[in-house]
Amino acid sequence: MSDLTKADIFCRWAAGLAVADLPDHVVRQAGRSTLDVIGLAISARHEDYIVALAAGGMSAGTGTAFGHPGGFAPQDAALLNGVGGHGEDYDDTFEGTPVHTGVVVVPSVLAACEARGLDTGRARIGIAVAGELMCRMAIVAPTAVHRAGFHPTGVIGAVAAAAGVGAAIGLDAERLARAMGIAASMASGIIEYLADGSSTKRLHAGWAAHCGYRAALFAEQGFTGPKSVIEGTHGFYLGFADPKIERDFDRIDAGLGDEWLYAGIAFKPYACGTMTQPFVDCAIGLRHKGVTPEMIESILCKCGEGTVHRLWEPLASKQTPATPYAAKFSTPYCVAAGLVDGAAGLAQFTDERIADPVMLGIAGRTSYEIDPDDPYPANYRGHVRASLKDGRVVELSLPHMRGGAREPLSDDELRRKFVANVCFGGYAADEAETLADRAAGLLAGSGRIDLAPFAQKP
Repeated sequence: MSDLTKADIFCRWAAGLAVADLPDHVVRQAGRSTLDVIGLAISARHEDYIVALAAGGMSAGTGTAFGHPGGFAPQDAALLNGVGGHGEDYDDTFEGTPVHTGVVVVPSVLAACEARGLDTGRARIGIAVAGELMCRMAIVAPTAVHRAGFHPTGVIGAVAAAAGVGAAIGLDAERLARAMGIAASMASGIIEYLADGSSTKRLHAGWAAHCGYRAALFAEQGFTGPKSVIEGTHGFYLGFADPKIERDFDRIDAGLGDEWLYAGIAFKPYACGTMTQPFVDCAIGLRHKGVTPEMIESILCKCGEGTVHRLWEPLASKQTPATPYAAKFSTPYCVAAGLVDGAAGLAQFTDERIADPVMLGIAGRTSYEIDPDDPYPANYRGHVRASLKDGRVVELSLPHMRGGAREPLSDDELRRKFVANVCFGGYAADEAETLADRAAGLLAGSGRIDLAPFAQKP
């Protein structure tokens, strides 16, 4: 029997990766994610949580925070970019069990590449390694991290970011595995933000990027962490996962290098929780069928049991979300946004919109029932059944999330999303188009990573 741990096996593969080993579809996905994250981080640059974070003791340096003037210490640039990118919950996600890869791995790896003067090839390797590990860790025990009260993006992300930064800067397999072990002791992120829509979920992605960056540098200097971090008796899944959910540690390395889970990450069309997305599309479908808010008697949605505690309960609170951020994790409100506004973008999650009586009227008449055949978390389906005041029933279902592996957004759609987000962040349309060109080409070619064009000039 091999004495190699799962971290050893993964890191031997990661440390041996060359740029030529990366399939085209993986490189393309890394570029799409980079585009998306930069646009999202710029969109949030004036939001109160970013202003508070930036004023909260950031260190000066040469690192670029997207949309911000001045320079930051690399780990703080990673923190700001991760929080900004995840702040409006509009970022990419993995459908096997929801984790947000881009807003952890892109900020951490780009910060390292910028600080070290590394080229696009090292960035591609780092992003691919971190993204793949994040997806694989998510499916070792699907739903178990959420059920234990932790945010998978925060806790899984820290370990993955350490591997990605380490791979980008060229750590050997031993130090890469040690970096993963270090990062697991730095990982954090409870999901109690669900109680009141507070800012901590936004912090988790940036903190994971920050921790992963630091863990890789600690390991580079000889600091150690347990290589049995994945499957050990006191390892990651004891600390961060519900023990009632079966673990399959072979998912860390099964088909490694041949099957790229990262290539299938989903890009959100709407600025709200992952599993609400197909319900928004169903509600927009009602609107297209001529159903208007004043016609609604009630709406019933079928959903997976695993989504109820985050997106449906307590139902009264979800029907009257306390903050715009809380509304993003309320399926009743997201259904209302789709029906009333025909959209669920940044404009639908404001203090004004969540207080709108028509929105609240629809949300208050929207409830759920658990579908025992729902495939969550392997697939995210949507369903609405609208009972109308005239006695008719209009029902719509979607078999999967639009934007995911089964129906991906096009490159043009992602570019339009980027431009809209950058304009929301205060840039002129022509400036946003120029940045879109630069962001789309950032990982192309063979030159050094240059993030300076994405810093806002004083």
